Amino acid sequence: MIIVIRIRQVKILASTYSYEKLVNKCASILNVSKDSFISFNIFKKSIDARKKPNIYYSFIVDIYLKNEDIIFKNNKNKDVVFVNEEDLIYKFIPSGDIKLKNRPIIVGCGPCGLIAGYMLASYGYRPIIIEQGMDVDTRDKDIIDFWKNNKLNNRSNVQFGEGGAGTFSDGKLNTLVKDKNNYQRKVFEIFVENGASKEILYENNPHIGTDVLKNMVKNIRNKIISMGGDVKFNTKLTDIGIVNNKLNYIVINNNEKIDCNVLVLAIGHSARDTFKLLYDRGINMESKPFAVGIRIEHPQDMINKNQYGTNELGSASYKLTYRTKSGRGVYSFCMCPGGYVVNASSDNNMLCINGMSNYNRDSGNANSAIIVTVNSDDYGKELFDGVRFQEKLERNAYNVGKGYIPISLYKDYKNNCISKSFGNYLPKIMGSYNFGNINEIFPNYINDSLIEGIEYFGTKINNYNRDDAIIEGVESRTSSPIRVIRDSNCESNISGIYPAGEGCGYAGGITTSSVDGIAVFEKIASKYK
Repeated sequence: MIIVIRIRQVKILASTYSYEKLVNKCASILNVSKDSFISFNIFKKSIDARKKPNIYYSFIVDIYLKNEDIIFKNNKNKDVVFVNEEDLIYKFIPSGDIKLKNRPIIVGCGPCGLIAGYMLASYGYRPIIIEQGMDVDTRDKDIIDFWKNNKLNNRSNVQFGEGGAGTFSDGKLNTLVKDKNNYQRKVFEIFVENGASKEILYENNPHIGTDVLKNMVKNIRNKIISMGGDVKFNTKLTDIGIVNNKLNYIVINNNEKIDCNVLVLAIGHSARDTFKLLYDRGINMESKPFAVGIRIEHPQDMINKNQYGTNELGSASYKLTYRTKSGRGVYSFCMCPGGYVVNASSDNNMLCINGMSNYNRDSGNANSAIIVTVNSDDYGKELFDGVRFQEKLERNAYNVGKGYIPISLYKDYKNNCISKSFGNYLPKIMGSYNFGNINEIFPNYINDSLIEGIEYFGTKINNYNRDDAIIEGVESRTSSPIRVIRDSNCESNISGIYPAGEGCGYAGGITTSSVDGIAVFEKIASKYK
Protein backbone atom coordinates (compact mmCIF):
# COMPACT_ATOMS: atom_id res chain seq x y z
CA MET A 1 0.00 0.00 0.00
CA ILE A 2 1.31 3.44 -1.00
CA ILE A 3 0.32 6.23 1.37
CA VAL A 4 -0.51 9.72 0.09
CA ILE A 5 -0.36 12.59 2.56
CA ARG A 6 -3.34 14.88 2.02
CA ILE A 7 -3.40 18.39 3.47
CA ARG A 8 -6.76 20.13 3.58
CA GLN A 9 -7.68 23.79 4.08
CA VAL A 10 -4.39 25.25 2.82
CA LYS A 11 -5.30 28.92 2.38
CA ILE A 12 -3.27 31.62 0.66
CA LEU A 13 -4.32 35.21 0.03
CA ALA A 14 -5.28 35.31 -3.64
CA SER A 15 -3.50 38.60 -4.30
CA THR A 16 -0.17 37.12 -3.15
CA TYR A 17 -0.54 33.57 -4.44
CA SER A 18 2.23 31.71 -6.22
CA TYR A 19 2.81 27.99 -6.71
CA GLU A 20 6.11 28.25 -4.82
CA LYS A 21 4.32 29.87 -1.87
CA LEU A 22 1.85 26.96 -1.80
CA VAL A 23 4.68 24.39 -1.78
CA ASN A 24 6.51 26.24 1.00
CA LYS A 25 3.38 26.50 3.13
CA CYS A 26 2.70 22.77 2.83
CA ALA A 27 6.29 22.01 3.82
CA SER A 28 5.86 24.26 6.85
CA ILE A 29 2.61 22.52 7.84
CA LEU A 30 4.38 19.13 7.72
CA ASN A 31 7.54 20.57 9.33
CA VAL A 32 9.74 19.12 6.59
CA SER A 33 11.93 20.48 3.81
CA LYS A 34 10.24 20.78 0.42
CA ASP A 35 13.22 18.82 -0.94
CA SER A 36 11.71 15.75 0.72
CA PHE A 37 8.65 15.93 -1.57
CA ILE A 38 8.71 13.14 -4.13
CA SER A 39 5.63 14.61 -5.82
CA PHE A 40 3.23 17.46 -5.15
CA ASN A 41 -0.29 17.44 -6.60
CA ILE A 42 -3.13 19.96 -6.22
CA PHE A 43 -6.23 17.83 -5.65
CA LYS A 44 -8.75 20.66 -5.28
CA LYS A 45 -8.69 24.45 -5.59
CA SER A 46 -11.51 26.83 -4.71
CA ILE A 47 -12.03 30.49 -3.90
CA ASP A 48 -13.03 31.54 -0.39
CA ALA A 49 -14.69 34.96 -0.63
CA ARG A 50 -16.41 34.98 2.76
CA LYS A 51 -14.13 37.66 4.18
CA LYS A 52 -14.14 40.27 1.41
CA PRO A 53 -12.06 42.23 0.61
CA ASN A 54 -9.64 39.47 1.67
CA ILE A 55 -10.10 36.70 -0.89
CA TYR A 56 -8.30 33.40 -0.41
CA TYR A 57 -7.45 30.43 -2.56
CA SER A 58 -8.23 27.26 -0.61
CA PHE A 59 -6.39 24.08 -1.57
CA ILE A 60 -6.43 20.38 -0.90
CA VAL A 61 -2.97 19.02 -1.71
CA ASP A 62 -1.70 15.44 -2.10
CA ILE A 63 1.99 14.78 -1.45
CA TYR A 64 4.27 11.78 -1.80
CA LEU A 65 7.00 12.22 0.77
CA LYS A 66 10.25 10.58 1.78
CA ASN A 67 9.89 9.07 5.26
CA GLU A 68 6.13 9.55 5.37
CA ASP A 69 6.04 7.17 8.36
CA ILE A 70 7.43 9.95 10.53
CA ILE A 71 4.53 12.23 9.59
CA PHE A 72 2.08 9.36 10.02
CA LYS A 73 3.24 8.65 13.58
CA ASN A 74 3.58 12.26 14.70
CA ASN A 75 0.57 13.81 13.01
CA LYS A 76 -1.66 15.89 15.30
CA ASN A 77 -3.11 18.21 12.64
CA LYS A 78 -6.73 17.32 11.80
CA ASP A 79 -6.23 18.74 8.29
CA VAL A 80 -3.39 16.31 7.57
CA VAL A 81 -4.81 12.93 6.62
CA PHE A 82 -3.51 9.82 4.93
CA VAL A 83 -5.02 8.36 1.78
CA ASN A 84 -4.38 5.02 0.12
CA GLU A 85 -3.19 5.67 -3.44
CA GLU A 86 -5.43 2.83 -4.64
CA ASP A 87 -8.47 4.80 -3.48
CA LEU A 88 -7.64 7.61 -5.93
CA ILE A 89 -7.50 5.49 -9.09
CA TYR A 90 -10.27 4.21 -11.36
CA LYS A 91 -10.16 0.42 -11.38
CA PHE A 92 -12.26 -2.06 -13.32
CA ILE A 93 -11.72 -5.61 -14.59
CA PRO A 94 -14.21 -6.93 -17.19
CA SER A 95 -15.85 -10.16 -16.02
CA GLY A 96 -18.32 -10.89 -18.80
CA ASP A 97 -18.47 -14.48 -20.01
CA ILE A 98 -20.93 -14.25 -22.94
CA LYS A 99 -19.25 -13.92 -26.32
CA LEU A 100 -20.60 -10.92 -28.22
CA LYS A 101 -21.82 -11.98 -31.68
CA ASN A 102 -21.66 -8.45 -33.07
CA ARG A 103 -19.84 -5.24 -32.28
CA PRO A 104 -21.66 -3.01 -29.75
CA ILE A 105 -23.35 0.02 -31.29
CA ILE A 106 -23.74 3.40 -29.58
CA VAL A 107 -26.38 5.85 -30.76
CA GLY A 108 -25.22 9.41 -30.16
CA CYS A 109 -21.83 11.11 -30.12
CA GLY A 110 -22.37 13.39 -27.14
CA PRO A 111 -20.45 13.09 -23.85
CA CYS A 112 -22.16 9.85 -22.80
CA GLY A 113 -21.73 8.17 -26.18
CA LEU A 114 -18.13 9.31 -26.59
CA ILE A 115 -17.03 8.14 -23.15
CA ALA A 116 -18.92 4.83 -23.41
CA GLY A 117 -17.26 4.36 -26.80
CA TYR A 118 -13.84 5.32 -25.46
CA MET A 119 -14.09 2.84 -22.59
CA LEU A 120 -15.40 0.01 -24.78
CA ALA A 121 -12.67 0.65 -27.33
CA SER A 122 -9.92 0.79 -24.70
CA TYR A 123 -10.97 -2.66 -23.45
CA GLY A 124 -11.05 -4.18 -26.94
CA TYR A 125 -14.81 -4.19 -27.72
CA ARG A 126 -14.42 -2.26 -31.02
CA PRO A 127 -17.65 -0.22 -30.72
CA ILE A 128 -19.45 1.53 -33.55
CA ILE A 129 -20.80 5.01 -32.75
CA ILE A 130 -23.53 6.34 -35.03
CA GLU A 131 -24.48 10.02 -34.99
CA GLN A 132 -27.26 11.60 -37.02
CA GLY A 133 -25.39 14.93 -37.02
CA MET A 134 -22.09 15.85 -38.58
CA ASP A 135 -18.46 15.82 -37.43
CA VAL A 136 -17.52 18.80 -35.27
CA ASP A 137 -15.73 20.75 -38.03
CA THR A 138 -18.66 20.50 -40.45
CA ARG A 139 -21.06 21.13 -37.60
CA ASP A 140 -19.18 24.26 -36.57
CA LYS A 141 -19.50 25.69 -40.10
CA ASP A 142 -23.23 24.84 -40.22
CA ILE A 143 -23.83 26.51 -36.85
CA ILE A 144 -21.91 29.66 -37.75
CA ASP A 145 -23.87 29.85 -41.02
CA PHE A 146 -27.12 29.48 -39.05
CA TRP A 147 -26.15 32.22 -36.60
CA LYS A 148 -25.27 34.56 -39.50
CA ASN A 149 -28.02 33.72 -42.00
CA ASN A 150 -30.73 31.98 -39.91
CA LYS A 151 -30.73 28.94 -42.22
CA LEU A 152 -31.24 25.90 -39.99
CA ASN A 153 -29.77 22.48 -40.74
CA ASN A 154 -32.01 20.05 -38.82
CA ARG A 155 -29.27 17.41 -38.62
CA SER A 156 -26.29 19.67 -37.87
CA ASN A 157 -26.88 22.34 -35.24
CA VAL A 158 -26.29 23.21 -31.58
CA GLN A 159 -28.28 20.13 -30.48
CA PHE A 160 -27.08 17.49 -32.97
CA GLY A 161 -23.59 16.50 -34.06
CA GLU A 162 -20.25 15.36 -32.71
CA GLY A 163 -19.88 16.29 -29.05
CA GLY A 164 -23.62 16.74 -28.53
CA ALA A 165 -25.34 19.84 -27.17
CA GLY A 166 -22.62 20.22 -24.52
CA THR A 167 -20.01 21.19 -27.13
CA PHE A 168 -21.65 24.60 -27.48
CA SER A 169 -22.38 25.17 -23.80
CA ASP A 170 -19.14 26.32 -22.14
CA GLY A 171 -18.07 22.85 -21.09
CA LYS A 172 -19.06 23.27 -17.45
CA LEU A 173 -18.04 20.18 -15.50
CA ASN A 174 -19.33 20.98 -12.01
CA THR A 175 -21.65 18.41 -10.44
CA LEU A 176 -22.98 17.64 -6.97
CA VAL A 177 -22.65 13.88 -7.49
CA LYS A 178 -20.13 12.15 -5.18
CA ASP A 179 -17.32 10.44 -7.08
CA LYS A 180 -17.23 7.18 -5.08
CA ASN A 181 -15.88 5.02 -7.91
CA ASN A 182 -13.50 7.62 -9.39
CA TYR A 183 -15.64 7.72 -12.54
CA GLN A 184 -15.49 11.51 -12.65
CA ARG A 185 -11.74 11.51 -12.15
CA LYS A 186 -11.38 9.03 -15.02
CA VAL A 187 -13.57 11.20 -17.28
CA PHE A 188 -11.52 14.30 -16.52
CA GLU A 189 -8.28 12.41 -17.15
CA ILE A 190 -9.61 11.37 -20.57
CA PHE A 191 -10.54 14.99 -21.27
CA VAL A 192 -7.07 16.23 -20.29
CA GLU A 193 -5.37 13.53 -22.38
CA ASN A 194 -7.34 14.82 -25.34
CA GLY A 195 -6.76 18.54 -25.00
CA ALA A 196 -8.57 19.98 -21.98
CA SER A 197 -6.60 22.06 -19.47
CA LYS A 198 -5.12 20.20 -16.48
CA GLU A 199 -6.94 22.74 -14.30
CA ILE A 200 -10.16 20.73 -14.62
CA LEU A 201 -8.58 18.03 -12.43
CA TYR A 202 -8.61 20.31 -9.40
CA GLU A 203 -10.66 23.48 -9.97
CA ASN A 204 -13.77 23.60 -7.80
CA ASN A 205 -15.96 24.78 -10.70
CA PRO A 206 -14.09 23.44 -13.71
CA HIS A 207 -14.93 24.30 -17.30
CA ILE A 208 -13.33 23.50 -20.64
CA GLY A 209 -14.63 26.23 -22.95
CA THR A 210 -16.48 25.77 -26.22
CA ASP A 211 -13.39 26.67 -28.28
CA VAL A 212 -11.34 23.92 -26.57
CA LEU A 213 -14.20 21.40 -26.54
CA LYS A 214 -14.36 21.32 -30.33
CA ASN A 215 -10.83 19.98 -30.61
CA MET A 216 -11.16 17.74 -27.56
CA VAL A 217 -14.14 15.77 -28.87
CA LYS A 218 -12.40 15.34 -32.21
CA ASN A 219 -9.32 13.98 -30.46
CA ILE A 220 -11.44 11.52 -28.45
CA ARG A 221 -13.10 10.33 -31.66
CA ASN A 222 -9.72 9.76 -33.30
CA LYS A 223 -8.51 7.87 -30.21
CA ILE A 224 -11.58 5.59 -30.36
CA ILE A 225 -10.84 4.86 -34.02
CA SER A 226 -7.17 4.18 -33.27
CA MET A 227 -8.27 1.58 -30.67
CA GLY A 228 -10.43 -0.30 -33.17
CA GLY A 229 -13.74 1.55 -32.98
CA ASP A 230 -15.67 3.32 -35.73
CA VAL A 231 -17.58 6.61 -35.74
CA LYS A 232 -20.20 7.21 -38.46
CA PHE A 233 -21.70 10.67 -38.96
CA ASN A 234 -24.87 11.59 -40.86
CA THR A 235 -26.10 8.18 -39.72
CA LYS A 236 -29.54 8.07 -38.14
CA LEU A 237 -31.13 5.22 -36.21
CA THR A 238 -34.43 4.64 -38.05
CA ASP A 239 -35.59 1.24 -36.79
CA ILE A 240 -34.91 -1.44 -34.20
CA GLY A 241 -35.50 -5.16 -34.76
CA ILE A 242 -36.62 -7.16 -31.73
CA VAL A 243 -37.07 -10.94 -31.60
CA ASN A 244 -38.40 -12.69 -28.47
CA ASN A 245 -37.89 -9.56 -26.39
CA LYS A 246 -34.22 -9.36 -27.41
CA LEU A 247 -32.42 -6.89 -29.62
CA ASN A 248 -31.68 -8.47 -33.00
CA TYR A 249 -30.74 -5.68 -35.42
CA ILE A 250 -30.99 -1.98 -36.14
CA VAL A 251 -31.69 -0.03 -39.33
CA ILE A 252 -29.81 3.15 -40.18
CA ASN A 253 -30.89 5.85 -42.63
CA ASN A 254 -33.96 3.74 -43.53
CA ASN A 255 -31.91 1.51 -45.83
CA GLU A 256 -29.14 -0.41 -44.06
CA LYS A 257 -29.72 -3.27 -41.63
CA ILE A 258 -27.00 -4.07 -39.09
CA ASP A 259 -27.08 -7.13 -36.82
CA CYS A 260 -26.79 -5.94 -33.24
CA ASN A 261 -26.95 -7.51 -29.76
CA VAL A 262 -25.81 -4.53 -27.66
CA LEU A 263 -27.19 -1.04 -28.32
CA VAL A 264 -26.34 1.96 -26.09
CA LEU A 265 -28.94 4.71 -26.42
CA ALA A 266 -26.94 7.89 -25.72
CA ILE A 267 -29.42 9.89 -27.77
CA GLY A 268 -29.48 13.32 -26.08
CA HIS A 269 -32.43 15.29 -24.76
CA SER A 270 -33.57 16.64 -28.15
CA ALA A 271 -33.99 13.34 -30.05
CA ARG A 272 -37.75 13.65 -30.20
CA ASP A 273 -38.23 11.42 -33.25
CA THR A 274 -36.07 8.72 -31.65
CA PHE A 275 -38.27 8.78 -28.55
CA LYS A 276 -41.23 8.08 -30.83
CA LEU A 277 -39.40 5.14 -32.46
CA LEU A 278 -38.58 3.63 -29.06
CA TYR A 279 -42.21 3.94 -27.98
CA ASP A 280 -43.43 2.30 -31.21
CA ARG A 281 -41.05 -0.64 -30.64
CA GLY A 282 -42.38 -1.32 -27.14
CA ILE A 283 -39.49 0.03 -25.07
CA ASN A 284 -40.71 1.12 -21.65
CA MET A 285 -40.64 4.88 -21.07
CA GLU A 286 -42.14 7.45 -18.74
CA SER A 287 -42.50 11.21 -18.62
CA LYS A 288 -40.43 13.17 -16.10
CA PRO A 289 -40.38 16.72 -14.72
CA PHE A 290 -38.07 19.30 -16.26
CA ALA A 291 -37.71 23.09 -16.23
CA VAL A 292 -38.18 25.98 -18.65
CA GLY A 293 -37.49 29.69 -18.59
CA ILE A 294 -35.31 32.47 -19.95
CA ARG A 295 -31.69 33.62 -20.17
CA ILE A 296 -30.66 36.74 -18.28
CA GLU A 297 -27.54 38.81 -19.07
CA HIS A 298 -25.63 41.19 -16.79
CA PRO A 299 -22.29 42.99 -17.09
CA GLN A 300 -19.65 40.52 -15.95
CA ASP A 301 -17.89 43.09 -13.79
CA MET A 302 -21.12 43.56 -11.80
CA ILE A 303 -21.10 39.85 -10.98
CA ASN A 304 -17.37 39.87 -10.24
CA LYS A 305 -17.62 42.74 -7.78
CA ASN A 306 -20.58 41.16 -6.00
CA GLN A 307 -18.93 37.74 -5.70
CA TYR A 308 -15.29 38.71 -5.17
CA GLY A 309 -15.26 42.46 -4.61
CA THR A 310 -12.77 42.76 -7.47
CA ASN A 311 -12.22 42.09 -11.18
CA GLU A 312 -8.77 40.63 -10.52
CA LEU A 313 -9.80 36.97 -10.10
CA GLY A 314 -11.35 36.34 -13.50
CA SER A 315 -15.01 35.93 -14.44
CA ALA A 316 -17.08 34.91 -11.43
CA SER A 317 -20.02 32.51 -11.51
CA TYR A 318 -23.08 32.26 -9.30
CA LYS A 319 -25.77 29.80 -8.28
CA LEU A 320 -29.19 30.96 -7.16
CA THR A 321 -32.28 29.12 -5.94
CA TYR A 322 -35.71 30.20 -4.74
CA ARG A 323 -39.08 28.68 -3.90
CA THR A 324 -42.05 30.84 -4.86
CA LYS A 325 -45.05 31.52 -2.66
CA SER A 326 -46.95 28.95 -4.73
CA GLY A 327 -44.24 26.35 -4.08
CA ARG A 328 -42.49 26.32 -7.47
CA GLY A 329 -38.73 26.03 -7.71
CA VAL A 330 -36.90 28.82 -9.58
CA TYR A 331 -33.16 28.53 -10.06
CA SER A 332 -30.16 29.49 -12.15
CA PHE A 333 -28.89 26.87 -14.58
CA CYS A 334 -25.94 26.57 -16.95
CA MET A 335 -24.47 29.88 -15.80
CA CYS A 336 -21.92 31.17 -18.35
CA PRO A 337 -19.41 33.73 -17.02
CA GLY A 338 -18.04 35.94 -19.79
CA GLY A 339 -20.30 34.10 -22.21
CA TYR A 340 -22.79 34.36 -25.02
CA VAL A 341 -26.46 33.52 -25.47
CA VAL A 342 -26.83 31.29 -28.54
CA ASN A 343 -29.65 30.28 -30.85
CA ALA A 344 -29.81 26.52 -30.16
CA SER A 345 -32.79 25.61 -32.36
CA SER A 346 -33.07 22.24 -34.06
CA ASP A 347 -36.62 22.28 -35.46
CA ASN A 348 -38.16 24.43 -38.18
CA ASN A 349 -40.42 27.26 -37.01
CA MET A 350 -39.37 26.69 -33.39
CA LEU A 351 -36.73 28.52 -31.37
CA CYS A 352 -34.77 27.68 -28.24
CA ILE A 353 -31.63 29.18 -26.73
CA ASN A 354 -28.63 28.10 -24.70
CA GLY A 355 -25.54 29.72 -23.19
CA MET A 356 -21.84 29.18 -23.95
CA SER A 357 -18.43 30.58 -23.04
CA ASN A 358 -15.01 30.17 -24.54
CA TYR A 359 -12.09 29.11 -22.35
CA ASN A 360 -11.09 32.70 -21.50
CA ARG A 361 -14.66 33.71 -20.54
CA ASP A 362 -14.01 37.22 -21.81
CA SER A 363 -17.16 38.39 -23.63
CA GLY A 364 -17.86 41.03 -20.98
CA ASN A 365 -21.33 39.70 -20.10
CA ALA A 366 -22.47 37.01 -17.70
CA ASN A 367 -25.53 35.01 -18.66
CA SER A 368 -27.52 32.28 -17.00
CA ALA A 369 -30.74 30.43 -17.55
CA ILE A 370 -33.37 31.24 -14.92
CA ILE A 371 -35.81 28.38 -15.02
CA VAL A 372 -39.01 27.17 -13.39
CA THR A 373 -39.81 23.53 -12.63
CA VAL A 374 -42.79 22.03 -14.45
CA ASN A 375 -44.40 18.60 -14.23
CA SER A 376 -47.31 16.58 -15.55
CA ASP A 377 -49.80 18.69 -13.59
CA ASP A 378 -48.78 21.56 -15.88
CA TYR A 379 -48.56 19.89 -19.26
CA GLY A 380 -50.55 16.64 -19.06
CA LYS A 381 -50.32 12.99 -18.05
CA GLU A 382 -49.64 11.38 -21.44
CA LEU A 383 -46.10 10.23 -22.23
CA PHE A 384 -45.31 12.87 -24.85
CA ASP A 385 -47.20 15.78 -23.28
CA GLY A 386 -43.94 17.22 -21.92
CA VAL A 387 -42.39 17.15 -25.39
CA ARG A 388 -45.47 18.86 -26.82
CA PHE A 389 -45.24 21.49 -24.07
CA GLN A 390 -41.62 22.21 -25.05
CA GLU A 391 -42.60 22.46 -28.70
CA LYS A 392 -45.43 24.90 -27.93
CA LEU A 393 -43.09 27.22 -26.03
CA GLU A 394 -40.53 27.05 -28.83
CA ARG A 395 -43.15 27.90 -31.47
CA ASN A 396 -44.25 30.82 -29.29
CA ALA A 397 -40.65 32.04 -29.01
CA TYR A 398 -40.17 31.78 -32.78
CA ASN A 399 -43.30 33.84 -33.37
CA VAL A 400 -42.56 36.44 -30.68
CA GLY A 401 -39.09 36.99 -32.14
CA LYS A 402 -40.37 36.86 -35.74
CA GLY A 403 -38.01 33.98 -36.47
CA TYR A 404 -35.15 35.35 -34.36
CA ILE A 405 -34.25 35.25 -30.66
CA PRO A 406 -36.86 37.31 -28.76
CA ILE A 407 -35.20 39.80 -26.42
CA SER A 408 -36.37 42.30 -23.80
CA LEU A 409 -35.26 44.47 -20.95
CA TYR A 410 -36.32 43.11 -17.58
CA LYS A 411 -38.44 46.19 -16.75
CA ASP A 412 -40.47 45.67 -19.93
CA TYR A 413 -40.87 41.98 -19.21
CA LYS A 414 -42.30 42.91 -15.81
CA ASN A 415 -44.62 45.46 -17.45
CA ASN A 416 -45.77 43.03 -20.17
CA CYS A 417 -44.60 45.20 -23.06
CA ILE A 418 -42.01 45.32 -25.85
CA SER A 419 -38.66 47.06 -25.39
CA LYS A 420 -37.54 49.72 -27.85
CA SER A 421 -33.85 50.03 -26.92
CA PHE A 422 -31.16 48.68 -24.60
CA GLY A 423 -29.94 50.25 -21.38
CA ASN A 424 -26.34 50.69 -20.20
CA TYR A 425 -24.95 47.59 -21.91
CA LEU A 426 -25.57 45.47 -24.99
CA PRO A 427 -26.32 41.73 -25.32
CA LYS A 428 -23.70 39.20 -26.35
CA ILE A 429 -25.58 36.86 -28.66
CA MET A 430 -24.70 34.29 -31.32
CA GLY A 431 -27.60 34.62 -33.75
CA SER A 432 -29.98 37.39 -34.75
CA TYR A 433 -32.58 38.82 -32.39
CA ASN A 434 -35.68 41.02 -32.28
CA PHE A 435 -37.35 42.87 -29.44
CA GLY A 436 -40.50 41.02 -28.44
CA ASN A 437 -42.91 40.54 -25.56
CA ILE A 438 -41.48 37.51 -23.79
CA ASN A 439 -44.62 37.24 -21.65
CA GLU A 440 -46.34 35.83 -24.72
CA ILE A 441 -44.08 32.78 -24.72
CA PHE A 442 -45.21 31.39 -21.36
CA PRO A 443 -48.36 30.74 -19.39
CA ASN A 444 -48.89 33.28 -16.63
CA TYR A 445 -47.71 31.00 -13.81
CA ILE A 446 -44.26 30.75 -15.38
CA ASN A 447 -43.98 34.50 -15.97
CA ASP A 448 -45.11 35.20 -12.40
CA SER A 449 -42.63 32.64 -11.00
CA LEU A 450 -39.71 34.03 -13.04
CA ILE A 451 -40.39 37.60 -11.96
CA GLU A 452 -40.82 36.61 -8.31
CA GLY A 453 -37.56 34.64 -8.48
CA ILE A 454 -35.56 37.41 -10.18
CA GLU A 455 -36.79 39.95 -7.63
CA TYR A 456 -35.60 37.65 -4.84
CA PHE A 457 -32.23 37.13 -6.58
CA GLY A 458 -31.83 40.91 -6.44
CA THR A 459 -31.50 40.52 -2.65
CA LYS A 460 -28.63 38.04 -3.13
CA ILE A 461 -26.69 39.74 -5.93
CA ASN A 462 -26.81 43.52 -5.82
CA ASN A 463 -28.71 44.97 -8.81
CA TYR A 464 -29.52 41.54 -10.27
CA ASN A 465 -33.08 42.75 -10.91
CA ARG A 466 -31.94 46.01 -12.53
CA ASP A 467 -34.37 47.52 -15.04
CA ASP A 468 -31.97 47.14 -17.97
CA ALA A 469 -31.06 43.50 -17.32
CA ILE A 470 -31.37 41.74 -20.67
CA ILE A 471 -33.52 38.64 -21.01
CA GLU A 472 -34.02 36.25 -23.92
CA GLY A 473 -36.28 33.26 -24.54
CA VAL A 474 -36.87 30.43 -24.56
CA GLU A 475 -34.68 28.11 -22.46
CA SER A 476 -36.61 24.85 -22.95
CA ARG A 477 -33.99 22.08 -23.35
CA THR A 478 -32.70 22.00 -19.78
CA SER A 479 -33.20 18.24 -19.51
CA SER A 480 -35.11 15.44 -21.15
CA PRO A 481 -38.89 15.34 -20.63
CA ILE A 482 -38.67 11.55 -21.11
CA ARG A 483 -37.01 8.74 -19.15
CA VAL A 484 -36.30 5.44 -20.91
CA ILE A 485 -36.67 2.94 -18.10
CA ARG A 486 -33.76 0.65 -17.27
CA ASP A 487 -33.03 -1.93 -14.56
CA SER A 488 -30.11 -2.28 -12.16
CA ASN A 489 -27.98 -3.65 -15.01
CA CYS A 490 -28.77 -0.54 -17.10
CA GLU A 491 -30.85 -2.59 -19.57
CA SER A 492 -34.31 -1.69 -20.79
CA ASN A 493 -37.18 -4.18 -20.91
CA ILE A 494 -35.66 -5.27 -24.24
CA SER A 495 -32.53 -7.32 -23.58
CA GLY A 496 -29.45 -5.76 -25.14
CA ILE A 497 -30.72 -2.16 -25.17
CA TYR A 498 -28.95 0.15 -22.70
CA PRO A 499 -30.59 3.58 -22.16
CA ALA A 500 -27.93 6.08 -21.07
CA GLY A 501 -27.09 9.68 -20.44
CA GLU A 502 -29.10 12.86 -20.36
CA GLY A 503 -31.52 12.08 -23.18
CA CYS A 504 -32.75 8.90 -21.53
CA GLY A 505 -33.16 10.68 -18.19
CA TYR A 506 -30.07 9.50 -16.28
CA ALA A 507 -27.82 12.56 -16.29
CA GLY A 508 -27.77 16.34 -16.43
CA GLY A 509 -24.74 17.92 -18.09
CA ILE A 510 -21.38 16.89 -19.48
CA THR A 511 -19.91 15.32 -16.36
CA THR A 512 -22.86 13.18 -15.26
CA SER A 513 -23.52 12.13 -18.86
CA SER A 514 -19.90 11.03 -19.25
CA VAL A 515 -19.98 9.23 -15.89
CA ASP A 516 -23.11 7.39 -16.97
CA GLY A 517 -21.21 6.32 -20.08
CA ILE A 518 -18.67 4.60 -17.83
CA ALA A 519 -21.42 3.01 -15.70
CA VAL A 520 -23.11 1.54 -18.78
CA PHE A 521 -19.77 0.35 -20.18
CA GLU A 522 -19.11 -1.54 -16.94
CA LYS A 523 -22.50 -3.27 -17.10
CA ILE A 524 -21.83 -4.37 -20.67
CA ALA A 525 -18.30 -5.55 -19.88
CA SER A 526 -19.58 -7.42 -16.82
CA LYS A 527 -21.89 -9.45 -19.05
CA TYR A 528 -20.11 -9.79 -22.39
CA LYS A 529 -16.58 -10.64 -23.39
